[in-house]
Amino acid sequence: MARPKSKTLTLAEQRIMNVLWSKGEASVREITEDLSKDHDLAYTTVLTTTRILADKGYVGFRKNGRTHIYAPLISRKAERTSAVSNMLRNLFDGSPRALAQHLIEEDKLTPEDIQALRNLLDGDKS
Repeated sequence: MARPKSKTLTLAEQRIMNVLWSKGEASVREITEDLSKDHDLAYTTVLTTTRILADKGYVGFRKNGRTHIYAPLISRKAERTSAVSNMLRNLFDGSPRALAQHLIEEDKLTPEDIQALRNLLDGDKS
């Protein structure tokens, strides 16, 4: 039986989306070249994963001759919102407070991070 499609991006899908978000659009070859700077990925692996992203509705494409040019259909912000919502539901029982407490207790927040959080809580967006 086939595994159900993930509602969130896999690590491989995130890497491809990061390329598309930064470039705006790219062919599979361009994505592969960009990713090859840090990861040893085959063209066919990137092609398969990009097609999965298209099936999931994360990317669209247009034809340029025989080449497909892919572009993101969702923004980075929309994906972050979706990923955090899923994490809240699945790991923190839907509690933003539990997530915030975890971040404060487990992460090494710098004084700048703490001040930025205070500013947000006080309604200062700077």
